[in-house]
Amino acid sequence: MEFFDAVRNMRTFPGTPQGAQADAITPRPAVDSPPPAVSDVSMDVVYIKGFTGQTVIGIDVSELRDPQPVRINLTIGVPSIRACATDRIEDTVNYAAVHDALHGLLATHGVQLLERLAEKIAQLLIADFGAHWVRVSVAKPGKFDDVESVGVLIERRKPAREQYVTCAFLGEGLIPN
Repeated sequence: MEFFDAVRNMRTFPGTPQGAQADAITPRPAVDSPPPAVSDVSMDVVYIKGFTGQTVIGIDVSELRDPQPVRINLTIGVPSIRACATDRIEDTVNYAAVHDALHGLLATHGVQLLERLAEKIAQLLIADFGAHWVRVSVAKPGKFDDVESVGVLIERRKPAREQYVTCAFLGEGLIPN
């Protein structure tokens, strides 16, 4: 994962002037930890590491005939999982349900690029499993004889307007003056 840490240190981060790079000396969070939150909401993480499935994906004709293995790692951030207090599966991200959804998606996705597959996985986690932040890596192990794997790593956040809904005027105007 050192490669991803090096790349992360070179990317532009929020608060960095346009076109400037982040300071390479500034420590960055570990690959499996969520990025610093904009608000003070504490985040808990559910993860799936080393999921391996079979799917048809690629741009070469040979890749589009037969399923090939893909390896997926997920880091799913949610605000303080209630299951820590309730001990109920309904109050957390059910990784068994995520596991089954991944198999379903791999069977039906219909995309050619790992980037698009990673995006579909990220959107599935946000829309169907309540994730507020996700890190998704998708790799093709053994794509080349002299390379262990090739792949992509993306991060996505739930749009801010969907994270917290407050209504300051609830009940206003219901009681006559």
